[in-house]
Amino acid sequence: MYDGKKIIPGLILFVGIMTYPFWHNTVSGKTGYIPKPKAPTDEKECIEPKAFIRVNHKSLLEDWRLDVVRNGKRTYHAGNKKTYNMSLTKTCMNCHKDKVEFCDQCHNYAGVTNKCWDCHIYPKQLAPLPPGPEVKG
Repeated sequence: MYDGKKIIPGLILFVGIMTYPFWHNTVSGKTGYIPKPKAPTDEKECIEPKAFIRVNHKSLLEDWRLDVVRNGKRTYHAGNKKTYNMSLTKTCMNCHKDKVEFCDQCHNYAGVTNKCWDCHIYPKQLAPLPPGPEVKG
């Protein structure tokens, strides 16, 4: 075999580098991890079925943003014949109160970032403003 002394170690190195994520997760025990977001306890149903929300929540929120910002439409007619206010903070966050325990569980697992918090401030991040100087008029 021509240049076998270079090809064989090169192939071994290539296979080792390409399979590193798989065997690293196996050794560290992360292969069976499934995120368990904390579901709301006070609500019995979401605006759509759980299976629909798991797959389509990103496109649903993008559609809401487009309808509210561009078209001025603020009412969502769900499949269960109920109407909801199209609002991330007033509708979604009304039930899913803890972003870290709910949203971040799956987003961190999947390695995705969302743009929701570029414009919105998560309600728990709001701190009361310190008292300012007294204005005399």
